[in-house]
Amino acid sequence: MPEAEVLYSDIKFKKARGKTDVATPSTDEHTYSEVKTSKAQRPAEQPASNRRSGVTSERVALLVLSVLLAAAVTALGVTLYENTQTKKSLQKSLQKLQDEAKNLTEILSKTKAYKVEQPCQPPSVREQTCPRCEDGWEPHGGKLYFFSSFTLSWNESRRQCKSMRGDLVVINSREEQRFLQTTVREKMDKAENEFWIGLTDSKKEGEWLWVDDTRLNASLTFWREGEPNNWNENCVTMWEKDEVTNLKTWFDQSCKSSKKSICEKTESWIRLSSSPQPLSQTEA
Repeated sequence: MPEAEVLYSDIKFKKARGKTDVATPSTDEHTYSEVKTSKAQRPAEQPASNRRSGVTSERVALLVLSVLLAAAVTALGVTLYENTQTKKSLQKSLQKLQDEAKNLTEILSKTKAYKVEQPCQPPSVREQTCPRCEDGWEPHGGKLYFFSSFTLSWNESRRQCKSMRGDLVVINSREEQRFLQTTVREKMDKAENEFWIGLTDSKKEGEWLWVDDTRLNASLTFWREGEPNNWNENCVTMWEKDEVTNLKTWFDQSCKSSKKSICEKTESWIRLSSSPQPLSQTEA
């Protein structure tokens, strides 16, 4: 509360004048100075409005902190959700890449025969020749031969040979049959391995034709004893793990069976010093 003040006005006291025989001094007048009295100052009390203002400010601050905390929690939740979705997406992408890599590996394993052409070294000094061949192809008698390491049906094997600019082998001599038989024995990792050759009677039963449409020479056949038995078997393989002196290693088989194969193609020869001499074909 405001300071209380009491004000007293000037007060004068005078004596009454009377007759007297005794001379008296001049009339005395007494004057009292201004007197002020003050009550002890009390501590000022804080207005109620100020108290209410303080409480309201605290509530506002608490509310703001609560809102900020809620926003932080929400942001954290959104971030965690997005990270989870990103992780799932990356896992799916990784799985897809692994599947594609697996498929590519399988394709490459089936097409490993396709390689860049490289010049071969001369087979011998005596022949004075050098064929241009591809990795996996073996030169012999002016031709190149490819012995597959994977199995396909007869038709699939022929398409595979054509894709390498060749075809299934056509056997024209005993010397060629001997070379093929010897090489097949070396490449057979199992006794039951069989290799397709380019002979079939699928166009007409009993009429055996090579893939170049020439008829099978009856005097130049190498059927195993009891073959062909014609049990719906219209394509021919050759196989024999043991050495056969009479070269008879042909069997008729179902064209749909999965077998290895022998591809063949001609290749130009590079002259080194003299023209190569043609190989003689000796009939037994």
